[in-house]
Amino acid sequence: MDDMREHEKHGHVGGEHVHDEAAGDTELREGPLDLAAVRAKLQSKTGKQYWRTLEELVGDPQFEELLHREFPRQAPSEWDDAVDRRDFLKLMAASLAFAGLSGCGRTPEQYVVPYVKQPDGMTLGKPQFYATAMPFGADAIGLLVESHEGRPTKIEGNPDHPSSLGATNVFAQASILNLYDPDRTQTVTKFGEIQTWSLFVESAQALAAEMKADNGAGFRILTGIVTSPTLAAQIQSLLTLFPKAKWHQWEPAVGDGARDGAKLAFGSYVNTVYRVEKAEVILSLDSDFLGSGPGHIRYAREFSRRRNLDQFFEEDRSRPEMNRLYVVEPTPSVTGATADHRLPLRASDVELFARALAGKVIDVTVRPGQSALANPAPPAGSEKWLEAVAKDLLRHQGRCLVVAGEHQPAAVHALAHAINAALGNVGKTLYYTEPVEAHPENNLESLRELCSDIYDGKVETLLILGVNPVYTAPHDFDFASKIKFDEKKNRKPVKNTIYVGSHFDETAELCDWHVAESHYLETWGDARAFDGTLSVIQPLIAPLYHTHSAREVLAAFSDKPGLSDYDALRDRLKAVNPSVDFDKFWRKTLNDGLVAGSAFAPISATLKFSAASLPAAKTTSPTDIEFIFRPDPCVYDGRFANNGWLQELPKPVTKLTWDNAALVSPKTAENLKVAHNVAWRGGEHGKIYSNVIDIALSNSKVTAAAWIVPGQADDTVVLPLGYGRKRAGYTGTNKGFNAYAVRITGALWADVAPSGPNRHTG
Repeated sequence: MDDMREHEKHGHVGGEHVHDEAAGDTELREGPLDLAAVRAKLQSKTGKQYWRTLEELVGDPQFEELLHREFPRQAPSEWDDAVDRRDFLKLMAASLAFAGLSGCGRTPEQYVVPYVKQPDGMTLGKPQFYATAMPFGADAIGLLVESHEGRPTKIEGNPDHPSSLGATNVFAQASILNLYDPDRTQTVTKFGEIQTWSLFVESAQALAAEMKADNGAGFRILTGIVTSPTLAAQIQSLLTLFPKAKWHQWEPAVGDGARDGAKLAFGSYVNTVYRVEKAEVILSLDSDFLGSGPGHIRYAREFSRRRNLDQFFEEDRSRPEMNRLYVVEPTPSVTGATADHRLPLRASDVELFARALAGKVIDVTVRPGQSALANPAPPAGSEKWLEAVAKDLLRHQGRCLVVAGEHQPAAVHALAHAINAALGNVGKTLYYTEPVEAHPENNLESLRELCSDIYDGKVETLLILGVNPVYTAPHDFDFASKIKFDEKKNRKPVKNTIYVGSHFDETAELCDWHVAESHYLETWGDARAFDGTLSVIQPLIAPLYHTHSAREVLAAFSDKPGLSDYDALRDRLKAVNPSVDFDKFWRKTLNDGLVAGSAFAPISATLKFSAASLPAAKTTSPTDIEFIFRPDPCVYDGRFANNGWLQELPKPVTKLTWDNAALVSPKTAENLKVAHNVAWRGGEHGKIYSNVIDIALSNSKVTAAAWIVPGQADDTVVLPLGYGRKRAGYTGTNKGFNAYAVRITGALWADVAPSGPNRHTG
């Protein structure tokens, strides 16, 4: 008998909620969905067919019942008495209450909003708006934040900011709930005991004095991607003070392919900026550029402008033609759902497709014995599709664009650069700039070097800023063992560990010091957007708790531990703009949310790419099952797991909430004999029973519910990252399965298994 797991669908909250089936509230479908019947029904249709779910396509009467009960007229509400939903609403109410109670948690260095006497110009009940920016990976999203009597309440996009053009994404919208999250850590602790900030500074200064003796040979700093010039300058000043110290980076949801692909193509790191509005034909090679990644909010708006049907009904030949989008991808994405033509391919086959495309549109110089690279065979079944794409791109030279996905290897990115150059797209539909990242490097190799140094006993003091490597590092690194107490050796591998983060998470639990980190709406700072535009982060509220920024913690190890974020930002802007009226410049910058004219200028990048420089393509057997890792569209890499609004938000394709699942195509589901059965409760309260499968990879195993996704490449299983947290907080702990547990360095984004996952039976 197959073991079945209750799985979340849109509207149902609470991973452990149990429905009262004995009371007759649940109607369970008899048997799994008949995929053969679905195919037979499709074969009898002509023309394009549109359907919301496989149940609707097959004519399931339970789906008709769902439509009837989704928004019932003159009917009482059918709210479930689920404990999780009730507790969730209580939690949100408590969050707002805590905001009012603790708004003066720490005396601010500068007067931001708090007042006793109502300031001039403020009208009670009338909101005020302030420009700021949210750092996110290698981007900064320009925002306008609505504030009521000194409390930020709503976030929208800044129309003057190049990264947002007045729009936002779900993470920016939800970030305001992170500010009011009662599970945030509230002060400095050491070994779990509350300490004062001044005591931490004294301890940091003592450590700094010890490290000066050997020029910081045992000092390591671990961060995520840094695009803040002020924070980067603070780190560089420490590296100057301690010449033998090292700065490492780890960003678990961002691939190294784009960075390394640029180096492979041009010999150095460059940043690519797309001009989507100028492209008439676009090919995406497993790139969700409309749904994620640097600049995706702007790209989505520019893309949609070329899809405005009103302008095409007018007889005006000067108007640009409607764009056309081709997408090759292993699993449905926001970009793939928008495509005019979409080809499902396994992630490893995308590189073969890119090589075959390059052979058709550019002349490739190869060494003897490697001529197969010049015009390699495309993946089986993609020949006609490839031919059509190549012809369309060649017809639109200088007006087309090829975009490689950030989770694809360096070879695919290098091929995309070469194809764009051959088609004359550089300077027209895309251009190159200096890197936006302050310290571009291969993140995986950087983390590998850090783990190696810890293993060799070279690290005495480790400072971790805002990343959670105990949870997100590859399984074979076993980062927890690198910092926790070793009972066999009766010592810790690293003598001093300091963690700066917003929550007492998996990494904080194993570190000596934990400094509660300020939210970006509570502190001053800066960050560069995807095109290099310098964005200013200004606080909307005084820190709710006794929190501090990453820059303040770094300063505690320097010769100037007392410099505030406000003064550091102003000093840096003065230094880079010495000839302007600074007070006028400062007011305009805060009003606009950015430094005018600070976007990076295009640079000339000489292509040094040839087929001979390409690494050999990884090949997989057609009988293998490929497992790919992708950031979850709602909780990302896990950092938003404790955000109830994002947990409640239906995922774009699957509509799952409060959980993740192993995603498979209908054909793969048939081969593995897995299915999910739908037990409708009507309206919001859908419930799914799914087969549970054991997935054994890389000497580790996870158990996950299977979920069928039409449009996914066959023999591909998607393992979404970001769930299975053990110390996320009240809302996010113990939700879903932890895909990081089977993710290793040699297969960071894709792994294969000859026989696929074993069915879990009971």
